[in-house]
Amino acid sequence: MLLALFALAACGQDGPPPEPPLPPGALEAVSEKPGVARETLARKVDALFTRKGIGETRALLIMHDGKIAAERYGKDYGPQTRHQGWSMSKTVTGVLIGMMVSDGRLRLDDSAPVELWQRPGDPRGEITLRHLLQMRSGLRHEEKADPVYTSGEVRMMFLDGRDDMGGWAEAQPLEFEPGTHFTYSTPTAMILADIATDLVAPDASADRRQAAMAEFIAARLARPLGMESLTGEYDASGTLLGGSAIWANARDWAKFGEFLRRNGVAGGVQVVPRGWVAFMTTPSPASPDYGAQVWLNRESNAERDYLFARQGPASAFAAIGHLGQYVIVLPEQRLTIVRLGKTDEEQRPALVDALAEIAALYSGR
Repeated sequence: MLLALFALAACGQDGPPPEPPLPPGALEAVSEKPGVARETLARKVDALFTRKGIGETRALLIMHDGKIAAERYGKDYGPQTRHQGWSMSKTVTGVLIGMMVSDGRLRLDDSAPVELWQRPGDPRGEITLRHLLQMRSGLRHEEKADPVYTSGEVRMMFLDGRDDMGGWAEAQPLEFEPGTHFTYSTPTAMILADIATDLVAPDASADRRQAAMAEFIAARLARPLGMESLTGEYDASGTLLGGSAIWANARDWAKFGEFLRRNGVAGGVQVVPRGWVAFMTTPSPASPDYGAQVWLNRESNAERDYLFARQGPASAFAAIGHLGQYVIVLPEQRLTIVRLGKTDEEQRPALVDALAEIAALYSGR
């Protein structure tokens, strides 16, 4: 009956028909002063949960000017629910590496400290930490290969590499000269995590490696940022699964995004150097839409569209994970958008469009 009344009213007026009323609870998900028109934002938020063809949104949190502008959860999910970051874990790993560079324990352009590569004549000794961070190591790490059981991340995580994932990734041969080709890969991030774990617990048992890395993350990242839910998984060798299995609730993922938006500052403390965040968000020489363990809102040389480069802004960047996990940061708009859920690959463009609509509200586009 209500829809019929709206249709009748539309017939007797100029211009487009009025929008239907918001569904119950949609407006309550948006703060009183979200920085844009409240009802408009509520409709865009509602679309993430109700629009067909974008998968299942389990959590959405929008921060504007350091305050929660909108927060909504799907059925059976809430503020305390931890969500696996999948490849958003890589961005966390990139920050951990930045701390170790700042500490003087690693150097960007030195040969990466992987013992296997230091044998005389091994060409992998030319791989630097910078190459690994920017996904241009040259190692044979084919992601999403067909058939799936030949794919690098699948073999490493579930088949012959599962007990020592870092060791498996490090043992792969070169396919390209280091530094020349962009090859996005979870095994590369596992090498970084293995390097970091070795530094905090050299020559230690698996249990000691895991405990030492967990304490490093807690002391240097989780506690300073107030990310109480942040936790990581580890393989049988005690190496952090820094490419795929770091977990946090939506509010803590938002804190991580805000920390990056503020150039490494949390609670007034410079947790990681400002220059490190600048490095992470600078395009790789081998791929304009990738920095150092971070995706950039830039046109790509490849057939991928993980962000919304055609709609800008170019300064936006994101941690992006399997099945549609997003922490999107728009520094110029003082905005962080967190979306967690389950979206299949063929649905990702529609999901990106829905997220772009929210960003556009704050970009004035």
